[in-house]
Amino acid sequence: MRARFGTAGNPEGFYAAGKKQSKQMPGWLRERGLDAYEYQCGKGVTVGEATARAIGQAAAQAGIALSLHAPYFVNPANPEPDSQAKTAGYVLAACRVARWMGADRVVVHTGAIQKRTRQAALATARECFRTLRHRCDEEGYQDILLCPETMGKINQLGDLEEVLTLCTEAEGLLPCVDFGHLYARSLGALDGPEAVERMLDQMVRELGVARASQFHSHFSKIAYTPRGGEARHLTFDQPDFGPDPAPLCEALARRGWSPRVICESAGTQDVDALWMKGAYLRALGETAEG
Repeated sequence: MRARFGTAGNPEGFYAAGKKQSKQMPGWLRERGLDAYEYQCGKGVTVGEATARAIGQAAAQAGIALSLHAPYFVNPANPEPDSQAKTAGYVLAACRVARWMGADRVVVHTGAIQKRTRQAALATARECFRTLRHRCDEEGYQDILLCPETMGKINQLGDLEEVLTLCTEAEGLLPCVDFGHLYARSLGALDGPEAVERMLDQMVRELGVARASQFHSHFSKIAYTPRGGEARHLTFDQPDFGPDPAPLCEALARRGWSPRVICESAGTQDVDALWMKGAYLRALGETAEG
């Protein structure tokens, strides 16, 4: 198996090509030489069944692997029963749409710490993800992986260690490692070949190579502030911040890993995803397709 590269949402190039509907995205991505797409339900799960099934059919025809992002406002780290119930409802709704689409992964934010200790917030999130996995299995979504995401702001739960801890709660949990977020929350420390190798090795230690090698990923350059971490997403052409995408592409090729890498650059997701796929294929000694 090979790593897959694609985009989140609809990049500027999609509209520049005269496309308007999300169901046109899979074919357009295939024409561009990409092979993954992450549908965004960040502001709420509002897509209808007919649209979701049309996107799924187009993706199947184009050979595009689909994932879906659950609403951004879920907070598995909040212990309030009402908040926990809402989080479960949003995630189950996301899984229902994912099923209609044929998406096999749902990305879930890990939550805000608020005025609690990191340890307390992590304990709450662990119980929440254990419950989420059980609820999803009960509803028939056993084949849809839930992917807790590493987060970019320092006051959020979700450094790599915390996300990997969450994923040890059940086999049906797979990390969504956002390398831009980790770069931002570390104030630029997690960048370059050595940092990439350490992070991938840490994933192997916690999850084993079989699960680690299939991880989900987001990637973009991200500007950060010294006190807060993530400030805004950038493009690969903007040189002032990182992380550098080349070390990750080279490490994936060298290790023979096959994750799904979703580019989240600011409007140039397709261009930058193609750059990453090209770097990955060159590291394999091959040339880019399409």
